Amino acid sequence: MARPALEVADILNRHGEAYLARHRLSRGQLKVIGAIRACRTAALGGHVMRCGDCDHATIAYNSCRNRHCPRCQGAAARDWLAARQADLLPVAYYHLVFTLPAPIAAIAFQNKATVYGLLFKAAAETLTTIAIDPRHLGARIGFTSVLHTWGSAMTHHPHLHIIAPGGGMSPDGAHWISCRPGFFLPVRVLSRLFRRLFLKGFAALHAAGQIAFHGNLASLADSKSFAAMLAPLRRVDWVVYAKRPFGGPEAVLAYLARYTHRVAIANSRLVAMDRHGVTFHWKDYRARSVGKVWRKTMTLTAHAFIRRFLLHVLPDGFHRIRHYGLLASGRRADTIARIRQIIAVAAPDNIARDDVPVATEQPGQAPEPHPPCACCGGRMILVERFAPGTAPRTILAVRIDTS
Repeated sequence: MARPALEVADILNRHGEAYLARHRLSRGQLKVIGAIRACRTAALGGHVMRCGDCDHATIAYNSCRNRHCPRCQGAAARDWLAARQADLLPVAYYHLVFTLPAPIAAIAFQNKATVYGLLFKAAAETLTTIAIDPRHLGARIGFTSVLHTWGSAMTHHPHLHIIAPGGGMSPDGAHWISCRPGFFLPVRVLSRLFRRLFLKGFAALHAAGQIAFHGNLASLADSKSFAAMLAPLRRVDWVVYAKRPFGGPEAVLAYLARYTHRVAIANSRLVAMDRHGVTFHWKDYRARSVGKVWRKTMTLTAHAFIRRFLLHVLPDGFHRIRHYGLLASGRRADTIARIRQIIAVAAPDNIARDDVPVATEQPGQAPEPHPPCACCGGRMILVERFAPGTAPRTILAVRIDTS
């Protein structure tokens, strides 16, 4: 794959030192900057590959594997998706989004692990509670939640993308209960319960002194001020919506490939870096809703661009992809096998499958570890590994691969 004309690493290499001199950053943000700047350079070492047929050789530098690095997430997504292939069920899948209101998002930025963790918990409890209710689905469900903290313009906009099979196991575990075609769970009911559960947990965290307030939010440390801030949020609808169901398991994997390991901005969205700043593509969803041009470009100063990018650095050890219910770790493989067996028996008469085929392709399969020679298609052979900060000893006419 050809290297993009402009990368986040280029912006950090040119403007990172000046930004660091003027701003105080967290240890995590410093690690992200250092990793992205070093990614696929001699600083991390690498290896030399040579073709066994034509002697063509390449140097490939090591990746940083930082989860915020735009270069590294493609390979990480392929590995993750290959593992998820075994979890797919032959049913329709649904996509839901749970979003935090702006006043809470501002507090979440100062308390990332605590508030993002509550977001996961409240959304998961909401789904499992409504799904098990016999007035709705009456089943135990499973789903995967993915945290995104950005909007298209890299502003702070925390929300969860949730992917769920369209149905669940009966409470006694004896049979599969399919949802109605094209309808998973009622979003208005989900929204109200999500609001209640989140605000209850949020108030409890405040009462326990587990939320910090800084800068212009410092007054919210007072319980009366905090309660006054929450009051109007109890009366408005919270954004929970369901998108159209996916076309099949392959479509689910294609979606997950785009979303699970996405970072605040992909290198492919960068347009230019010049004296005016950094220009990138973004999507204005408000303009889209009224039929106006919504694919736009935006230019920020280099420092404003870096600041927005760093808004989305997660705390060390924080899991932004989580599995719940039937898809939770532990006995997941056994549970999936049991569900497949039940569906296979019940499908002719009882299961509304929406003509969804069982996935046989491997769209998330990782590429072969040694790609073929770019010159003749022959087999590439590893001839040397070299340590970080050193140069290869092999003397060859090589092409350096930084893609």
